[in-house]
Amino acid sequence: MPQTIKAICSKCGKVHEVEARKRINVADDPSLKDKVRDGSLFVWECPDCGTANLAVYDTLYHDPEEKVMIWLLPPGSVDESSVEALEQQLRDHSDDLDGYILRRVEDVGSLIEKVNIFDAGLDDCVIELCKYVTKMELKNQGGGDGVLDLRMKFYKADDAQGEMVFTYPDKGGIMGVRTGFNVYEDCAGILRRNPSVKVTSGFATIDPEWVSGIFG
Repeated sequence: MPQTIKAICSKCGKVHEVEARKRINVADDPSLKDKVRDGSLFVWECPDCGTANLAVYDTLYHDPEEKVMIWLLPPGSVDESSVEALEQQLRDHSDDLDGYILRRVEDVGSLIEKVNIFDAGLDDCVIELCKYVTKMELKNQGGGDGVLDLRMKFYKADDAQGEMVFTYPDKGGIMGVRTGFNVYEDCAGILRRNPSVKVTSGFATIDPEWVSGIFG
């Protein structure tokens, strides 16, 4: 059930109570998945000035059919003791979570990306490695060292073209880059040949920093 939280308008500074879903079960309400994927579930309009704002709060996304749980934890929203308590509860009911993918993200954009990845039937660990490889290729094509710092996101899989589409912010806009599925297959092979690269138990954070740890 939706709850209410206090939020401040980014333009006029007025405080309002806005709807927040601290639990998102797409089996109970399939329409929520589309609202997560387009970001509309987290957007509220200020009744005073009409500005569209992003509601920032913690929530647990659950897709029982895909066996995916993604915990959105914006920095400072929940103390680590609460995180540990929930993870202990999950361990106590581990039989119910057999085969589940558990992930932790810090922002709405990363939640959307994870949902897109898993809905496409892809592995987010492999996708992170693909993004690293793609950025290295852009750098080698003259993109400069700053390319490696791009916060690239998986956007979609284009099966008809045999490609994946990644996006990244650039000069106030959004740029796109296409990468062949052969890169995905190569990266999946790299991870298979390196079993020492393991995902931590509990809600794992799989992001560019995770990849940096592999090559660090």
